[in-house]
Amino acid sequence: MTAPTTAPPVPAAGVGYRQLWAADPGAWRAAGAAWRSGIGLVGRRADELAADAAALRRGWVGPAAGAADARLTGVRSELATVVPALVEVDQVLDGFAVRLGAAKARLEAAVTLADRNGVLVDRHGRASADPARPATERAGPAVAGVATAVRAALDLATAADREAAGRLAGLAAAARSTWVSPPPAGRPTPGTGPALVRAWWAGLTPAQRRWLVAYEPELVGSLDGVPVAARDQANRLLLATRREDLLAEHRRLRERIPPGPVELAGLQRVDGSLAGLDALAERLTATEGPRAYLLGLGTGGEGRAVVALGDPDRSERVLTYVPGMTAGLDDVPGELDRAGRVLARCGALAPGEESAAVLWLDYDAPDFLHEAAGSRQATDAGPALHRFQEGLRATHDGPPARQTVLGHSYGSLVVGATARDHGLAADALVFVGSPGVGVAHAAELGVPPGQVWASTAPDDVIRLVRSPDELLRHPLLAAPPLGAAVSLVGGSRDELWFGRDPADPGFGGRTFTSGRHGHTGYWEADNPALDGMARVVLGR
Repeated sequence: MTAPTTAPPVPAAGVGYRQLWAADPGAWRAAGAAWRSGIGLVGRRADELAADAAALRRGWVGPAAGAADARLTGVRSELATVVPALVEVDQVLDGFAVRLGAAKARLEAAVTLADRNGVLVDRHGRASADPARPATERAGPAVAGVATAVRAALDLATAADREAAGRLAGLAAAARSTWVSPPPAGRPTPGTGPALVRAWWAGLTPAQRRWLVAYEPELVGSLDGVPVAARDQANRLLLATRREDLLAEHRRLRERIPPGPVELAGLQRVDGSLAGLDALAERLTATEGPRAYLLGLGTGGEGRAVVALGDPDRSERVLTYVPGMTAGLDDVPGELDRAGRVLARCGALAPGEESAAVLWLDYDAPDFLHEAAGSRQATDAGPALHRFQEGLRATHDGPPARQTVLGHSYGSLVVGATARDHGLAADALVFVGSPGVGVAHAAELGVPPGQVWASTAPDDVIRLVRSPDELLRHPLLAAPPLGAAVSLVGGSRDELWFGRDPADPGFGGRTFTSGRHGHTGYWEADNPALDGMARVVLGR
């Protein structure tokens, strides 16, 4: 029996070949952004109502005045429930655009495969052998392979279309009936296991979940085990409050005239946090690049933030990036850019697959070398990082994602100590520029064999010193650049600040190459380490 030279036609139901080829994911993202832009209008109207209510109280008293004031307050409260809905529409449309883009990438790959194998694809998506080729070159298996690839792309687009349409229809129906409804008594307490949180959330109605997002955003935004979309909606509601907290602290510090050294240092810290928060807010409304999801935000101390690029609940591969010393709210834009560079390289290497990257800065990172000399801040971070990774597992839709946790510098100790003391829901661990990870061997980290990776640049100061005290005395600090002084330091590289070097062969892990980019250059475009990190995330 000879192999067929024409594949069966693609089923007509769902998204068609011509539709997918002509589809514009960017237009859907723009539509989502347009809905999201309504948040500003709602906020301004709510502020106007508050001002009107205040003016009313000053000039009108009595039962009628009280009733009018209550009504204005109620309308303002109702407006608060509109904001999460606008964010949710944006989430739905952006998610559809992402999956549509993945489907288009798969379709383009199928067409490339067809061109390479002499297979024709007609405007209905049917694959057939090129009759102009000799019969001996009309490979049936190639036709079948192209047809399967085309069908997979169209199936993905169809599933995405149906899901988005269903979610939007559900929102429209809720708006016409019961939009919000108070949930029953009982809430998970901070530190509750993500699996229990997920079960609690799943037991609520959509209207009850919307009520919690609107009226208890502090709770919803902080609970690992609540789906990413809801946490993003809740935390966006808190942005203005967090900014006002910083402004209030700024005013308090300026009350002393002239300000002393403590106040001046505090003002500098607050100014940095305000700049970082404003840059983060701008990134949250950006229309370029992957959509950002705000999963956590705090302004105490140096500030904290957990931000995802792409939706971790829907992506097939998820990276969690833990930064190191001095990281704070003022550093969030730069650290998020690093996570984004890995994600972009993943997209270039695997254009038809969905990936997400999370910046996890939910710990008190050391500010000075004398703090970095100890492991206390790393061990203190362990329970929170453990819960966060468990939360990603609990809320993920469909088959489990491949989860990778990446630690840089002191952040690698945070990752290692968490894996050692609490366990990490991770399929791979990556350490770059590491001062040691708190264990002597990769087997102590509890991830699958062969899935502990490390890289240290030849001119990274971490590999040149054995302790923070030695770093303080090292001539590199007085005579940069680092690369010129590599030959000044000898000795074994086996032991670093916090145990055996994870990039040392005796550690039992695997390594990838880094160019000479110093301690902070692992994400540079021309550094092979960037490819290395992306390939680990992809499982390659």
